[in-house]
Amino acid sequence: MAALMATRALTLAVRIAVAVAVIVVSLAPVAANEEGDALMALLHGVEDPDGVLASWDPNLVNPCTWFHVMCNDDNRVNRIDLNNMRLSGRLPPELARLEQLQYMELSGNNLHGPIPPEFGDLKNLISIDLYNNDLSGPLPTTLGNLKSLMILRIDHNRLTGPIPRELSGLPNLRAVDFSSNDFCGTIPQSGPFENVPLSSFAKNPRLKQGPGDYDANC
Repeated sequence: MAALMATRALTLAVRIAVAVAVIVVSLAPVAANEEGDALMALLHGVEDPDGVLASWDPNLVNPCTWFHVMCNDDNRVNRIDLNNMRLSGRLPPELARLEQLQYMELSGNNLHGPIPPEFGDLKNLISIDLYNNDLSGPLPTTLGNLKSLMILRIDHNRLTGPIPRELSGLPNLRAVDFSSNDFCGTIPQSGPFENVPLSSFAKNPRLKQGPGDYDANC
């Protein structure tokens, strides 16, 4: 009887292990395909005169083999490195599907249009480099959700409106550059902004330094 029970227990354990393995294997391609679709939205939304995105093949199992894309140990995209690639076009909101993305490196291109508010869903972002582009419109208040963010460099664009007060609540923000845009209102002075040099806000003719309360009416 004991031997029979042991055999049944072993059989059950094997079945559970097989089921778990099947679930893991089935979920991995799903995540990879979603991330591939997100990156394909970027590919289809930009002009790429030098063919730097030529390796982005949607028929591959996941995008971890594509040039300029890096992944973590779980084969999830955690870095896009496309600085100075002469890309032009708009930032697609679909990039917000890259849930494990930590580094968004897209500076020195000809990207235009707004920064999608959906980027506030990228909760693992550590660094956003979008400087030296032609981006316009307001800075999304949703970026205040990025509690892991340490670096935000968006200088030398055509961004407008106030610097969102929500950014003052980012506990890890260390390096920022808002210079050479068209921001207005007052410079935030609380939280991480207490130690930001004024040079990080230069060449925004409508942006004012305190004293006084934060003013977003502009």
